[in-house]
This record gives sequence, structure tokens and C-alpha cells, in this order.
Amino acid sequence: MQHAISALFAHIPHPHIHHRRKNAPLAAAQVVRQQSPPGHWTSRVNNYLAVKITNAVGTMWCAYVFAAIALISLPDAIRGGAPTLVAWIAQTFLQLVLLSIIIVGQKVASEAGDQRAIDTYNDAEAVLHEAVQIQHHLAAQDAVLQRLVDKLGERRGNGFGYDDTDQDRPA
Repeated sequence: MQHAISALFAHIPHPHIHHRRKNAPLAAAQVVRQQSPPGHWTSRVNNYLAVKITNAVGTMWCAYVFAAIALISLPDAIRGGAPTLVAWIAQTFLQLVLLSIIIVGQKVASEAGDQRAIDTYNDAEAVLHEAVQIQHHLAAQDAVLQRLVDKLGERRGNGFGYDDTDQDRPA
């Protein structure tokens, strides 16, 4: 009987199932090119420049350059006393250097979140596909079982496959 059911239904696993078994979720996605939304040409130019500048400033190399620039004025800040040194730390070093580092961190976190969203979508799609496959498999099994019940009922002559004296017959 096992061959009859498998001949009626062939399970087709979702391609993502094989991919997920081979590849674990990534910690961070590859950089996705940002495209400016359609609209006026000035907004496209502004968006283009904003993305280019953000990508340039949002690198650790830029943070190193900013740190070097900030350190050039450090000796003068030290000579100016505590208030000048505090102002240098707050206004020059923190704002200039941490700006790039914060952008880098946000890009990494965003890319990881994007990849997790893609993985979750693909997982959900694969699970849905598998559930549909199970439904088809169950329908094929139901059809075979119904044919068997019908044949058994025909042989016994009552249409149910039960003897009329059988106490276990459903009501």
C-alpha cells in the first residue's frame, strides 16, 4: 500500500529548505544600493549626494581621518586649561569622530536587520510551501482511503464496509 500512495503524490520540497540546511542566517546583509525615489530632479540629486556623503563619512577610515584632524588641535586645547579641553572633547572630538562611528554602527545594524527580515520571509514562504505540500499529500491519502472504504463496503454489501451487527459502526 505504501507504493500506491507515493505513486499518487510526490513531495516537492521548497528550494529554500535545502538552502537553509546548507547556509545559516547571515549576521549582516550585503550592502544594498539605495536608489532615490522617483520625483523632481533636485530631489534625485539631493538623495544621490546624501547617500554618497553618508557612505563616505560612515566608514571607519573617515573616523580615523577625523580623529587625526581633531588631535591636531589637542595641544592648544590642553594649554587653554580645563574649560578649553572640555570644550575640545565635546565639540571637536566627540562630534567629529563619533559621527562616523555612529553611522558605521547604524549601517551594520541596519544591514543585519535587513538580512534577518529576508531570512524570516524566506523561512515563512518555505513553511507555507511545506504546509501546502502536506495538504496535497493528505488529500491524496484521503482519496486512496476513501476508495478502500468504498471497495470494502461494496464487498460487504452495505456501503459502509461494516457488518450490520457490528457495534463499532459510526452513527
